[in-house]
Amino acid sequence: MRADRAKELVAEIYGVGVSRVRIRPNHLGEVEEAMTKDDLRSLVERGAIDILPKRSPSRYRARYLHKQKRKGRRRGFGSRKGTPGARLRPKLAWIFKIRAIRRFLKVLRDEGKITPREYRRIYSLAKGGHVRSKRHVLEIVEEMRR
Repeated sequence: MRADRAKELVAEIYGVGVSRVRIRPNHLGEVEEAMTKDDLRSLVERGAIDILPKRSPSRYRARYLHKQKRKGRRRGFGSRKGTPGARLRPKLAWIFKIRAIRRFLKVLRDEGKITPREYRRIYSLAKGGHVRSKRHVLEIVEEMRR
Protein backbone atom coordinates (compact mmCIF):
# COMPACT_ATOMS: atom_id res chain seq x y z
CA MET A 1 0.00 0.00 0.00
CA ARG A 2 1.33 3.46 -0.90
CA ALA A 3 2.39 5.64 2.04
CA ASP A 4 -0.11 8.44 1.26
CA ARG A 5 -3.00 5.94 1.13
CA ALA A 6 -1.82 4.39 4.40
CA LYS A 7 -1.84 7.85 6.00
CA GLU A 8 -5.41 8.45 4.82
CA LEU A 9 -6.58 5.10 6.19
CA VAL A 10 -4.86 5.61 9.57
CA ALA A 11 -6.43 9.07 9.80
CA GLU A 12 -9.83 7.52 9.10
CA ILE A 13 -9.31 4.70 11.65
CA TYR A 14 -8.25 7.03 14.48
CA GLY A 15 -10.56 9.90 13.57
CA VAL A 16 -7.80 12.45 13.07
CA GLY A 17 -6.66 14.65 10.19
CA VAL A 18 -4.14 13.35 7.65
CA SER A 19 -1.67 16.03 8.76
CA ARG A 20 -1.51 14.44 12.23
CA VAL A 21 -0.40 11.05 10.86
CA ARG A 22 3.36 10.58 10.49
CA ILE A 23 5.14 7.58 9.09
CA ARG A 24 8.66 7.02 10.36
CA PRO A 25 11.06 6.99 7.38
CA ASN A 26 12.90 3.84 8.53
CA HIS A 27 9.58 1.90 8.63
CA LEU A 28 8.38 2.83 5.14
CA GLY A 29 8.95 -0.73 3.85
CA GLU A 30 6.68 -2.22 6.54
CA VAL A 31 3.95 0.33 5.79
CA GLU A 32 4.08 -0.48 2.06
CA GLU A 33 3.69 -4.20 2.87
CA ALA A 34 0.58 -3.57 5.02
CA MET A 35 -2.60 -4.78 3.35
CA THR A 36 -5.45 -4.33 5.85
CA LYS A 37 -6.60 -1.80 8.43
CA ASP A 38 -5.57 -4.32 11.11
CA ASP A 39 -2.03 -4.24 9.73
CA LEU A 40 -2.03 -0.46 10.01
CA ARG A 41 -3.38 -0.59 13.59
CA SER A 42 -0.56 -2.91 14.60
CA LEU A 43 1.99 -0.57 12.95
CA VAL A 44 0.60 2.32 15.02
CA GLU A 45 0.88 0.21 18.19
CA ARG A 46 4.46 -0.76 17.34
CA GLY A 47 5.39 2.90 16.74
CA ALA A 48 6.08 2.69 13.00
CA ILE A 49 3.28 5.18 12.46
CA ASP A 50 2.76 8.10 14.88
CA ILE A 51 -0.38 10.07 15.63
CA LEU A 52 0.84 13.57 16.43
CA PRO A 53 -0.79 15.55 19.26
CA LYS A 54 -3.33 18.25 18.44
CA ARG A 55 -1.75 21.60 17.67
CA SER A 56 -3.42 24.68 19.08
CA PRO A 57 -2.69 28.39 18.69
CA SER A 58 0.03 29.72 20.96
CA ARG A 59 -1.21 31.91 23.85
CA TYR A 60 2.09 33.84 24.02
CA ARG A 61 0.86 36.87 22.08
CA ALA A 62 -2.49 36.91 23.89
CA ARG A 63 -0.75 36.87 27.29
CA TYR A 64 1.63 39.63 26.20
CA LEU A 65 -1.24 41.85 24.96
CA HIS A 66 -3.19 41.27 28.19
CA LYS A 67 -0.13 42.28 30.22
CA GLN A 68 0.25 45.48 28.18
CA LYS A 69 -3.43 46.33 28.60
CA ARG A 70 -3.18 45.81 32.37
CA LYS A 71 -0.43 48.45 32.32
CA GLY A 72 -2.82 50.79 30.50
CA ARG A 73 -1.22 50.49 27.07
CA ARG A 74 -3.06 49.94 23.76
CA ARG A 75 -6.12 51.89 24.90
CA GLY A 76 -5.93 54.74 22.38
CA PHE A 77 -8.69 55.92 20.05
CA GLY A 78 -7.56 53.55 17.29
CA SER A 79 -8.11 50.52 19.53
CA ARG A 80 -11.59 51.45 20.73
CA LYS A 81 -14.65 49.73 19.33
CA GLY A 82 -17.59 50.76 21.51
CA THR A 83 -19.00 54.23 22.16
CA PRO A 84 -17.86 55.93 25.37
CA GLY A 85 -21.18 54.95 26.92
CA ALA A 86 -20.62 51.31 26.03
CA ARG A 87 -17.12 51.32 27.50
CA LEU A 88 -18.20 52.95 30.78
CA ARG A 89 -21.91 53.22 31.49
CA PRO A 90 -22.92 56.89 31.97
CA LYS A 91 -24.51 56.10 35.33
CA LEU A 92 -21.27 54.54 36.61
CA ALA A 93 -19.28 57.54 35.34
CA TRP A 94 -21.66 59.81 37.28
CA ILE A 95 -21.34 57.68 40.43
CA PHE A 96 -17.53 57.82 40.35
CA LYS A 97 -17.54 61.57 39.70
CA ILE A 98 -20.13 62.57 42.32
CA ARG A 99 -18.51 60.42 45.02
CA ALA A 100 -15.12 62.02 44.39
CA ILE A 101 -16.64 65.53 44.50
CA ARG A 102 -18.59 64.82 47.70
CA ARG A 103 -15.51 63.33 49.41
CA PHE A 104 -13.53 66.42 48.42
CA LEU A 105 -16.26 68.76 49.71
CA LYS A 106 -16.24 66.98 53.08
CA VAL A 107 -12.46 67.33 53.34
CA LEU A 108 -12.68 71.06 52.55
CA ARG A 109 -15.43 71.54 55.14
CA ASP A 110 -13.64 69.50 57.84
CA GLU A 111 -10.39 71.41 57.29
CA GLY A 112 -12.28 74.70 57.57
CA LYS A 113 -11.47 75.83 54.04
CA ILE A 114 -15.17 76.31 53.32
CA THR A 115 -18.03 77.17 55.67
CA PRO A 116 -20.94 74.76 56.20
CA ARG A 117 -23.10 77.21 54.25
CA GLU A 118 -20.69 77.17 51.27
CA TYR A 119 -20.50 73.38 51.57
CA ARG A 120 -24.27 73.07 51.30
CA ARG A 121 -24.42 75.47 48.33
CA ILE A 122 -21.69 73.63 46.37
CA TYR A 123 -23.15 70.24 47.35
CA SER A 124 -26.45 71.27 45.76
CA LEU A 125 -24.67 72.48 42.62
CA ALA A 126 -22.87 69.13 42.41
CA LYS A 127 -26.10 67.22 42.84
CA GLY A 128 -27.65 69.26 40.04
CA GLY A 129 -24.82 68.30 37.69
CA HIS A 130 -23.26 71.77 37.56
CA VAL A 131 -19.90 70.76 39.07
CA ARG A 132 -17.58 69.01 36.60
CA SER A 133 -14.66 68.00 38.80
CA LYS A 134 -12.70 68.64 42.00
CA ARG A 135 -10.84 71.44 40.26
CA HIS A 136 -14.15 72.99 39.30
CA VAL A 137 -15.14 72.87 43.00
CA LEU A 138 -12.08 75.01 43.82
CA GLU A 139 -12.99 77.46 41.04
CA ILE A 140 -16.51 77.78 42.45
CA VAL A 141 -15.09 78.40 45.94
CA GLU A 142 -12.84 81.15 44.53
CA GLU A 143 -15.80 82.73 42.75
CA MET A 144 -17.94 82.65 45.92
CA ARG A 145 -15.17 84.43 47.83
CA ARG A 146 -15.03 87.36 45.34
